[in-house]
Amino acid sequence: VQLQASGGGLVQAGGSLRLSCSASGSIFSYDSMGWYRQIPGKQRELVASISISGTDYGDFAKGRFAISREKAKNLLYLQMNSLKPEDTAVYFCHARTVRIDYWGQGTQVTVSS
Repeated sequence: VQLQASGGGLVQAGGSLRLSCSASGSIFSYDSMGWYRQIPGKQRELVASISISGTDYGDFAKGRFAISREKAKNLLYLQMNSLKPEDTAVYFCHARTVRIDYWGQGTQVTVSS
């Protein structure tokens, strides 16, 4: 399984970014897909996930971020709005299938104040 995240960059506080993740195979073939982030010195944390059961968000992401999938392009998205400096992190695409976790290489998101 290969995951490729893109769309990170530098944005001012209050701005928006949309991350994309491409995957080998159909994105609907995985038990779940999602986004995690890692802030330097902290553990990797869930941003958002999506599965047949629905979506799940980290508390900090609720109301600001939205996860979605586009079948035609076979892409997973993370729309991030009202970004804050504390959202600065490396964002990783994640997929799980048959209880095995797969990770993309990460994309840097930097939010300036």
